[in-house]
Amino acid sequence: MVIPYTETSISNSEVIRIFGTDVENEELKWHWDEEDRIVESIEKTDWKFQFDNQLPIKIEGKIEIKKGVWHRLIKGSRDISMKIKKIS
Repeated sequence: MVIPYTETSISNSEVIRIFGTDVENEELKWHWDEEDRIVESIEKTDWKFQFDNQLPIKIEGKIEIKKGVWHRLIKGSRDISMKIKKIS
């Protein structure tokens, strides 16, 4: 499986992920995580975030994702850098 991002570790629980505009929409699959997470864009972006059975939302501020909840990213027009904090 090809990972559609590059990742840099900040600490044991935090990473920076960069998704490029060259990522194919098919690579931004619906998925769920094994721990709670808080994600936020490092800069203003037109990428969107979508929880299962909900409309897509702009990525503004922090988004809390509970363990086991289906979600996905929707590609925007520029690369996106996201800070992801894993909550155990």
